[in-house]
Amino acid sequence: MPLQTFRATILSALLAAAAAGPVALAAPAAAQQSVGFGAAATDPNAPVQVEADSLQVNQITGEATFTGNVVIGQGEMRLSAAEVTVVYAAGGNERISSLRATGGVTLVSGRDAAEAQEAAYDVEAGTVALTGDVVLTQGQNVLSGQQATVDLNTGAANITGRVRTVLQPGGN
Repeated sequence: MPLQTFRATILSALLAAAAAGPVALAAPAAAQQSVGFGAAATDPNAPVQVEADSLQVNQITGEATFTGNVVIGQGEMRLSAAEVTVVYAAGGNERISSLRATGGVTLVSGRDAAEAQEAAYDVEAGTVALTGDVVLTQGQNVLSGQQATVDLNTGAANITGRVRTVLQPGGN
């Protein structure tokens, strides 16, 4: 697969969750808020830069794994993790089936940030799951828990595992 196609495919998988638009977080009533993570800062036409200590591509399993200090950026958006694995859909390397990021995952766009130990994006189902010490920050507002699952098709999210939120009056 040409490098340009590879970059565009990784980009769509990595940033679709962040560019999906407003997401209503399902938490206790007092903790509900609308989050449009990084939507204003996302530029899908900007070049994608991937840096890692190594890259392994397995054509048989359809996986590409970036390891060691992985940083993926596009415009103002940055994703960092110890390891990022891209799994391609059956039938070729044109479509991504899923993406897994592990080891201190951080996604930053402008004033918005998401942190977790792991992140899994199921492209075909349209869901993103963050697990392990999840912290979502938008300006001064903070929402945390052990797991967060977002359905990109409906915009619904569920945060579980001793949910804690700090909402600043007056908005951000």
